[in-house]
Amino acid sequence: MPEKPIAGRYELLDQLGDGGMGDVWRGYDAVLDRPVAVKRIRPQAVTATPRMAEELERRFRREARITARIQHPGVPQVYDAVLDSTYEHLFLVMELVEGIPLTRYVHPERPLPVSWAVAVAAQVATVLSYAHDVPVVHRDLKPSNILVAQDGTVKVLDFGVAAILQTDVTRLTASGRHVGTHQYMSPEQVRCTRLIPRTDLYALGCVLHELLCESRCSRQPATLS
Repeated sequence: MPEKPIAGRYELLDQLGDGGMGDVWRGYDAVLDRPVAVKRIRPQAVTATPRMAEELERRFRREARITARIQHPGVPQVYDAVLDSTYEHLFLVMELVEGIPLTRYVHPERPLPVSWAVAVAAQVATVLSYAHDVPVVHRDLKPSNILVAQDGTVKVLDFGVAAILQTDVTRLTASGRHVGTHQYMSPEQVRCTRLIPRTDLYALGCVLHELLCESRCSRQPATLS
């Protein structure tokens, strides 16, 4: 946890989750006096020169601005994008949403009722349809990126994170490496070819199959990075 507030205003209070691309914290915006969620993204290579750092920051802010255009109730709003002074961490500051990850509802021996699973998938499809018109492709849709809020609405998390990491600056895709989670990757994503909206629909189909299937092919999705 940083000793000082991020950008002089965002305090990290307690960790909400951890994944292959980074961790999520409950935070506090001291300037606007409101709770926020802070996604701390960990590029696997530190930028070696000021020029690389400048390019990383430019791309990071560009992707954050694109993600911020998704003004949909099913997507937490993006408030800010911060690159720390060491260039080792990127921070996305977002709307804090209380809820339960879809992974909590997935059980290998107790498939969900069809009506419940279809209702979740329909809400996610609505979000994807809106985002694809922006256009934004999620690239890493999976149960842990789908949150069921207290009122039953579904929130899709981490739009833009995979796009931020999939750049030459962060070197995450060097040597044929992928950004994504292999159980939900479409064929074109595995082949590292151009990603299109159907890439997300393929992942959504995998999620729906997992919700309804009696047995899971893998207990815990492993993030490739």
